[in-house]
Amino acid sequence: MTTMKKTSLRQNVASTQRDWYLIDAANMPLGKVAVEAVKRIKGKHRVDFTPHVDGGDYVVIINAEQVKLTGNKEATKMYYRHSGQIGKLKSMNVAELRAKKPAMIIEKAVSGMLSKNKLRPEQMKRLRVVVGADHQYNAQKPETITLSF
Repeated sequence: MTTMKKTSLRQNVASTQRDWYLIDAANMPLGKVAVEAVKRIKGKHRVDFTPHVDGGDYVVIINAEQVKLTGNKEATKMYYRHSGQIGKLKSMNVAELRAKKPAMIIEKAVSGMLSKNKLRPEQMKRLRVVVGADHQYNAQKPETITLSF
């Protein structure tokens, strides 16, 4: 007669092997790309996922300038930043941000989907967003993730 183990798996960050994943954002909706990236960065796809442990993987997103937004979001979705001084609220829409910093669109979407706690800065360091198809992370041999749309 076999007995069942009554303890659950607990992730150990020191012994965790962090993998690399590659997502091609060309002609893909922003939300689908961001959700898949967050799942890999947080480590929710792993068997030993532990919510309070930062045990996720690295994600490289290429072709950031070609990510799609549905509806009229290109003109109406606004991004805000504030310097902390009175009257210094700056705003720009997606079209303006895409012209200046196209990688920032994906970074802000992923950052907004991550948990708002002490783990978020370290998790965001594992996100690499690249404009264009050429990237410098070939040595890490990232596994390609194909998204369906």
